[in-house]
Amino acid sequence: MKGQQIISLVAQQQDLDQFRKKNWEGTFQEYLDLVAENPKVTRNAFQRLYDMIISHGYETYEVSRGEKRVHYHFFDDPFDNGHDAVFGLDEHLESLVNAFKSAARGYGIEKRVLLLHGPVGSSKSTIARLLKKGLEKYSETDEGALYTLGWLDEESGEVHWCPMNEEPLHIIPHRFRKQVAAELNAAHGADDFQVTIHGDLDPFCRFMYHERLRKYNGDWTRAVQDVRVKRIVLSEQDRVGIGTFQPKDEKNQDSTELTGDINYRKIAEFGSDSDPRAFNFDGEFNIANRGLIEFIEVLKLDVAFLYDLLGASQEHKVKPKKFAQTDIDEVIIGHTNEPEYRRLQNNEFMEALRDRTVKIDIPYVTRLSDEIKIYEKDFNPERVKGKHIAPHTVEMAAMWAVLTRLEEPKNAGLTLLQKLKLYDGKSLPGFTEENVKELKAETKNEGMQGISPRYIQDKISNALVAHPEARSINPFMVMNELEAGLRHHSLITSEETKQRYRELLGVVKEEYENIVKNEVQRAIAADEDALKRLCANYIDNIKAYTQREKVKNKFTGEYEQPDERLMRSIEEKIDIPESRKDDFRREIMNYIGALSIDGKSFDYKTNERLYKALQLKLFEDQKDSIKLTSLVSNVVDQETQAKIDVVKARMIRDYGYDEESATDVLNFVASIFARGDTKED
Repeated sequence: MKGQQIISLVAQQQDLDQFRKKNWEGTFQEYLDLVAENPKVTRNAFQRLYDMIISHGYETYEVSRGEKRVHYHFFDDPFDNGHDAVFGLDEHLESLVNAFKSAARGYGIEKRVLLLHGPVGSSKSTIARLLKKGLEKYSETDEGALYTLGWLDEESGEVHWCPMNEEPLHIIPHRFRKQVAAELNAAHGADDFQVTIHGDLDPFCRFMYHERLRKYNGDWTRAVQDVRVKRIVLSEQDRVGIGTFQPKDEKNQDSTELTGDINYRKIAEFGSDSDPRAFNFDGEFNIANRGLIEFIEVLKLDVAFLYDLLGASQEHKVKPKKFAQTDIDEVIIGHTNEPEYRRLQNNEFMEALRDRTVKIDIPYVTRLSDEIKIYEKDFNPERVKGKHIAPHTVEMAAMWAVLTRLEEPKNAGLTLLQKLKLYDGKSLPGFTEENVKELKAETKNEGMQGISPRYIQDKISNALVAHPEARSINPFMVMNELEAGLRHHSLITSEETKQRYRELLGVVKEEYENIVKNEVQRAIAADEDALKRLCANYIDNIKAYTQREKVKNKFTGEYEQPDERLMRSIEEKIDIPESRKDDFRREIMNYIGALSIDGKSFDYKTNERLYKALQLKLFEDQKDSIKLTSLVSNVVDQETQAKIDVVKARMIRDYGYDEESATDVLNFVASIFARGDTKED
């Protein structure tokens, strides 16, 4: 019964109409009708790839005054629920998409190898994987449809399909192409996509074509009656329109892997090794025709392969063994790490490749919030079952990773941690958007070195399994893994670098202490009624102060001078100096007055500075009654324990802790109080 339900469930959701569309077959004449109706089916590989990216939409946003950037939704990975999403690289991805756009318009970049260049783990492979995946999905849609041709054998009824899936319009003789294109474009405006016919038949199709011409005494119109056209769907797994090449050991490299090889079993059948029917056009260049070929670690290629690569990029031709140069239509994208790229620059024999390469830098992320997103893809409640990840665990690991990638600021008054916060959009006194742009402009190689996201992911994974007894993992568990792993890190050989990274871990630990101290302080001071009373008392006093009035004592009923000690005890919490107290008090009263004119009431939470000051004041007033340091001594009376439990509940409710991690944080902060880092008196 269950099996029947499952089959019924699939039956209800399958799209047979779409299946029929993707498996369409017809005559060459029917294909010409399709082209006349929708010329875009004849787009070249770059045009199709660019349109594919744009089809997912984009948005323009401002990164600073006068500087705009484009975010392409394609790189959010709309296919696998964000599994391969790329974060924090909009500037570099914009350069990549602009290269595709230029190539799509025939401005010259279509004759280049697009080289993604960056350190290990900077998402070069992810970008290539996304492009391949996107092309596969796009070719399944009506908008991304493309077609190829085959040759009908009348005796057997079998169709011999083009091994390189080339454009069917290639069978139109050159002398007729301009006229045919004009006819196909006649129904469309000058601003619409225009059909242009470039390229010649591959050796197999050229053989079949001439065979038909001989059969019909040169009558082209009868020869094309044997042509069949079918829709193709690009697929890396099926080796249709998408190829991937990875260099192997130099002794085992063979250029036929790129351009195909002779099929010796068929030589006996067709009598010659130069008969295209006895050749396997299954090299990566052959099968990637009409789509994209990815070269993994392209600069590790043997020199013999580079000659094929140069011809493929510049001339859009490859040279299969025993055959003439053959046209290809495909995007060539490679990626490489920094050491190989430096070798390319220093090798004069590689000058031809350098000249035919467009380099797109893909650095590490240098914005903390984007780095956090990378790890939250894998380490979240949906993916990690049975283990709670305490707040700031991923954030602290990401912070350390970003710090290792940043160059020391030239401004002596700015720390590396402050620079990280500025990059992340935080505001610091004395620094403007222009200062942030200057900070970025003064760097030479920022983001091209440092700790890889893979290292961080591995160490978070280690922390998850290394503490089976713990229900929760915290930042210290992960930071200990990060530090321990440095001893055996295969890519970091310099002791000086390792020491610097350890020092940066110390910076992160100090920042974590400040964060959790602040959270515990806010949790202790999170008594809404007490905050409201304190705020009302403060407002009454500054109102009387600014208007030179007296305040009515709620207990005695007598009018008294404003409580200067109370007002200053709050203002000092946010560093308002004595000389600025009058300005600050007038600023608050003006703000309240402006709200009143608009018919709105004042809420202390809307003024961030005042809210923080009130919380710190309330914490100071209440911490003595909670005696947090008594946690360390393990001697807690019932009344104090009840208050601590209230604070713990707020930590769980407001900040995402569980019982275990909240207890750990309270103990940790208590130990800080105990050693005198934060005075309790």
